[in-house]
Amino acid sequence: MRKTTTLALIATGLVALGCGSGATDNAGGSGNDTSGGKGGDTPAKTAKIGKPARDGKFEFTVKSAKCGVANVGDSTLGAKAQGQFCLVTMTVKNIGKEAQMFDGSSQKAYAANGTEYSADGGAAIYANKNAETFLNEINPGNQVTGVVVFDIPKDVKLAKLELHDSPFSGGVTVSLT
Repeated sequence: MRKTTTLALIATGLVALGCGSGATDNAGGSGNDTSGGKGGDTPAKTAKIGKPARDGKFEFTVKSAKCGVANVGDSTLGAKAQGQFCLVTMTVKNIGKEAQMFDGSSQKAYAANGTEYSADGGAAIYANKNAETFLNEINPGNQVTGVVVFDIPKDVKLAKLELHDSPFSGGVTVSLT
């Protein structure tokens, strides 16, 4: 039953993403401006934990990244990692002029050797009390804090994140090292 529910939620999310694809707006600036400033500031190429990073209509601030987690949720409803879960806590603020959908599954993580890992949307449902990272529409000026979950091999350490305001945006890099 748990897998059926998770699959239904994921299918619904994919349909919703398809309906809103191509609806991105760079909020009047470069899609990868990580400076947090205005106008002529030179954008940083890579942000660090605790520093704001912008992509399109969203300003991301990664608060922490905790790896080595075996499961999320509780014994009744939860998910067990294939390897280890890395829980990335972040604040996402809408800096645009209209509502924008945030989806944790649009985020990517990378190991030092360049291997790319996708977010685990099913596990994120159990890691967040109010589904903050699952198809959450954020109005202009508002922000949410949530956990994006990555299931990676036990012997891997993440080096960076690539955060996106939509599945098709350029993204912004946040270093975890």
